[in-house]
Order: sequence, then structure tokens, then C-alpha cells
Amino acid sequence: MPKLISLYIRQVAIGFAISAAFVTMLLYFNIANLWHLVSGSSEGILAVVVMWVLNGIVFAGVQFGIAIMRMKEDDHPGGGKRSALPVMLAEPVPVKIDRKPQSRQIRR
Repeated sequence: MPKLISLYIRQVAIGFAISAAFVTMLLYFNIANLWHLVSGSSEGILAVVVMWVLNGIVFAGVQFGIAIMRMKEDDHPGGGKRSALPVMLAEPVPVKIDRKPQSRQIRR
């Protein structure tokens, strides 16, 4: 299996595990009275599964994005130095104008 596919599967599994922990904490700490809503309804299990799947999609995407961004190669391993950059100074430049401006006459 290609390395990118195995990386993706691993990060998605981690994202869904984080989602399971997140939904468990939401229910355990009874945030927004979720435990009462879930335990008092016949469709409570479906609500928990939907919450887990939707949060899993979000957390898996974030987890994979972080993993990809951490793979970047360092272009400047020694760090940058500001003194090595050229400095642009804003100096006025004289501009010659060859012709005189024409005066406007108002006709009535």
C-alpha cells in the first residue's frame, strides 16, 4: 500500500478516536444536558452515532491536514537573517516635464 494511503488511513483512525473521546466527554460532563436527551429518547443511540461520525469527519480532516503540513521540507535550515535582505529606501525621484500646462478658458 502506498505511504500516502497508509498515512491517510492512520490519521483518519486517530481522528475518529479523538471524536469518540470528545463525544464521550460531552455525554459524561452532561454538556447542554445531552446525557438526559440521549438516555431519555428511543433514538438516543442514533444521535450518539451521528454525533460521533460527524465529529469524526471534522477531526479526521484536521488530523490529516496537520500531518501533511508537518511533512514540509525546510527551505532554510539555518534560519533567516534580516541583514542579508536588500533594503529598499523610499527616496524622491525628480521628474522633468517638457511642456507647460495649458490654461483652460471658459466659454460662454
